[in-house]
Amino acid sequence: MAGGGMVSSSGGKQYPGRTTLRVFITCIVAAFGGLIFGYDLGISGGVTSMDVFLKNFFPEVYLKESGSVSTNQYCTFNSPVLTLFTSSLYLAALVSCLLASTITRACGRRPTMLGGGVLFLVGALLNAFAQNIGMLIAGRLFLGFGIGFANQAVPIYLSETAPYNWRGALNMMFQLAITLGILFAGAANYLFDMFFKNNGNLAWRLSLGGAAVPALFIIIGSFFLPDTPNSLIERGKLEEAKAQLVKLRGVDNVDEEFNDLKEASETSKQIKHPWTMLFTRKYRPQLVFAIFIPAFQQFTGMNVITFYAPVLFKTVGFGSSASLISTLITNTFNCGATLVSIFTVDKIGRRKLFLEGGIQMFLSQVIVGGLIAWKFGTSGNPVELSKGFAVLLVSLICVYVCGFAWSWGPLGWLVPSEIFPLEVRSAAQAVNVSVNMIFTFLIAQVFTMMLCHMKFGLFFFFAFFLIVMSCFIYKYLPETKGVPMEEMGRVWEQHPVWSKYVVQDKGIAMSNAAAQNA
Repeated sequence: MAGGGMVSSSGGKQYPGRTTLRVFITCIVAAFGGLIFGYDLGISGGVTSMDVFLKNFFPEVYLKESGSVSTNQYCTFNSPVLTLFTSSLYLAALVSCLLASTITRACGRRPTMLGGGVLFLVGALLNAFAQNIGMLIAGRLFLGFGIGFANQAVPIYLSETAPYNWRGALNMMFQLAITLGILFAGAANYLFDMFFKNNGNLAWRLSLGGAAVPALFIIIGSFFLPDTPNSLIERGKLEEAKAQLVKLRGVDNVDEEFNDLKEASETSKQIKHPWTMLFTRKYRPQLVFAIFIPAFQQFTGMNVITFYAPVLFKTVGFGSSASLISTLITNTFNCGATLVSIFTVDKIGRRKLFLEGGIQMFLSQVIVGGLIAWKFGTSGNPVELSKGFAVLLVSLICVYVCGFAWSWGPLGWLVPSEIFPLEVRSAAQAVNVSVNMIFTFLIAQVFTMMLCHMKFGLFFFFAFFLIVMSCFIYKYLPETKGVPMEEMGRVWEQHPVWSKYVVQDKGIAMSNAAAQNA
């Protein structure tokens, strides 16, 4: 099988400059946009494990969880209303990112991030003061609108701001912020539950209302962030763009990079309908990855693994707060493994991390699935689990989480944001976010039902997809490490599968350098 790894990522332009403190701080502040996504991912699972929250809004789930109705672990959380609470956010994010695409191109990346923060803040307040399920769902919708805006703008902002040789690491600040948001949410759930468990609804209200904190971070940070040179040039602010590029690169000689950005912008302005152009033949290689990478990311099976963590950690001896403790521990591994990816992605490349992570997750899924089948069977009622057995499963969960956190987690956002030329970049990022949210919505909508009916077979279902996606990456993804975004066209020209699309149609999908050498 012809692998994409045959393409070299060296030999392109090397713009002068260095990784300045300014660009580092700018990327950190921009990455705060990931906090709102991460906090929401972490907080919803925690509050649904709080008894008082379930009693108020999802009493049928509480009865099943307490064993009053059923002891089948596979079907405890199989509730359409609870599923709607979780998945409604992703549907809203899908809708909003399409609107955010237009705003990002016309007004810039920074205003889009600001809008995302404001919408997320409204959602946090609605959830904190919710009196019924309708207010909860409305709050989730506003949270989704905010996440759609932020996820549209932040990865593009980071990729355009970072120097080409550090683009992977600095772009992954977004994923690191997501994992930090998840970690903070887990800590908030645990602490609020521990200190306010007997104070009625206060614990879950503080947890949901805590989403206002990352929202304020991105709102305040947006006022201090400059817009990217690419966006400024795209809107005709050439002098401001060049001054910003000088500050970001830390050198006065930025003419070559600036001229390439201007040329890309001039090409971009020829495209009056980027959505129509995005689906033409010349962009097909990149579009394939903007669709399949976010879709595959949701089929890694993260939900399957994390579902069993509360039961396993409780067996180890964490008591009644097992679900919150287990979330905190696994999220700590998630955050630490993301740091590994940040320090290695621009050294060993995207492909190797994708492939290693896929293999690691596959093995973990298969082994855990086999062990769950052995102990839980098809009834979902486990025999007494020994602490040694539980520790083994928990260790495998951590191995799985690490594999995801340094591969498909961060790379699922990095690669689609860096491979498109400027003229269709905003539209392409909207496709990326939309596909991500569509499949996240679908998985969230059917996951508990699938678990109830497929039981331990769901582990092997996702393990199968891990094989498929790893083969897909091996055969089709070229290495983009160290390639300037304006030079990205040449990696497709050199690829054994995709070269026919760019060589036969030397259009704007190719970089100028690649076109001149063809």
